[in-house]
Formats: sequence, C-alpha cells, structure tokens
Amino acid sequence: MPSLRVLGHAFRAWRRNLRWSKHEPETPYLADLLSGAPTCLHVGASDGRHSYVMTRVAPKARIHAFEPSEFAYQVLRATIAWHRIGDRVTAIHAAVSDKPGEMLLVTPRKMSGRMGRAYAYVSETPPNGPARPDLEDQGATLQSTPVIALDDYCREHGIDKVDFIRMDIEGAELKALEGARAILDRDRPHVLVEIHPPMLATRFGGSAEAVVALFRDRGYRMFALAGDRLEERTAVVEGLPWKDYFFIHPSRAARLPDGVFKARMAA
Repeated sequence: MPSLRVLGHAFRAWRRNLRWSKHEPETPYLADLLSGAPTCLHVGASDGRHSYVMTRVAPKARIHAFEPSEFAYQVLRATIAWHRIGDRVTAIHAAVSDKPGEMLLVTPRKMSGRMGRAYAYVSETPPNGPARPDLEDQGATLQSTPVIALDDYCREHGIDKVDFIRMDIEGAELKALEGARAILDRDRPHVLVEIHPPMLATRFGGSAEAVVALFRDRGYRMFALAGDRLEERTAVVEGLPWKDYFFIHPSRAARLPDGVFKARMAA
C-alpha cells in the first residue's frame, strides 16, 4: 500500500493533469509531434505528467516510463492507475545511462529542509561537497538504483521502432543518448531533451555541445522556445542552467502531424 505522502503527490499530479495545469511550456507542442500509435520512451518520468499528455494527444500511444527514484516511481504508478492508462504506460524503476548496472541516486536537501526531488541525479560516487553546482543544499540523501541502456531495453523487450523520446535527467542526458545510439540511427525518433550544461560538465564529464553534436552528426534539426515562439537553433542558449530542446530529423518530416513542426521542417 503506498504511503500517504506518495498518495498526496500522486493526487496533486492527477488533479493537475485533469486541469491541464502546471505543465512545462513545451508540453502543448507534443500534439504537433505525435499521432497514430507511436512508441514513446519517457526517461526521467517523475510523476508521469508527460506520459499522461502523450496518451491524450495520441490515445493509441505506447509509453515506457523510466524513473530511478523509489518514491517518484511509486507516485508514477499511482498516477498511472488513477488515470486508468496502465494498458498504455509501463513504469520501469530504473535510471538510464550508456550501460547497465547500478548507481546512486543523489537527492539534494534544499535550504528550506525539503527534499529537492526535481534536482535528483545519478552518480557512481557520493558527492564531495555541494550536491550540485547550481543549487545550495544542506546535504543529500543517497539511494541505490538499477541502471539500464535504452538500446538494451528495446532489444530485450522486442521494441523494433521508437517514435519519440522525452528525456529530463539532470545532466545524464549525454550518457543516456550514447546508450540509445542504435535507436537514433535506426528510427530517427523525435526527441525532446532537457540539456543541463553545468551538470553535464561537473558531474558527468560531458558538455552541452557534445549533446547537440550527437544529433547534428545524424542530420537532426534543433528547435527551442523563445518566449512563445519556436525558433531553430544550432547551439544551446548560453548562460542557462537548463533548457528543453526539440530534435527533429528531416527524414520523418513528411509524416509529422499538421502543425508548427511540419511547417518549419518544410521551410
């Protein structure tokens, strides 16, 4: 039986979904990417809000939602059950990286004393000093979590085509994408990824430039919101600790639903 705290967080997510509130600004654009019966990978699923949106804009979608936090995983499962979308959304308790194994989930404790669950990230070792370079904290809690690679997961579960990847994993995005190279090369899925330059550099030995290059080397085009306008970019916005970016491959442009991405890709 889930704890009262889990149920409370799940109820908040469920209510926000029904009211279509507190979603990130990129969320409405999912309808311009998904149609038919797409297979989607939701990496860093948290309470499942993006998974829910995918089932709304593409009712026949099949979503695999990965969440490393035991607490958030329980919230995710409750949210899925309350929305009655368990036949379309599979919750997986695991982090995603370039190879399978086990890592630590580092969850900072904010200066307010509350757990910074949205700032949690995976690490091979406990942090030495502040948990993150972009957050003041009072220490952190550590939790062991299983780790998978997306290429391995799809192969083991017979997933032969991926249409869309949503990824928000606090700096581990380059490692996770390196573990999905076969998917990217085979399927050219649409991708919405939150890129974290400080975390990439200080905690994962990577860079935002390397994330962008991984896509551009494969011919992808890159888009981001600038206010309420979608603009094409060749690099991340400088000076931001994190921001969401869309990556769309021209080979799939003709099959996009009518909308802003199809129009921009035709330009």
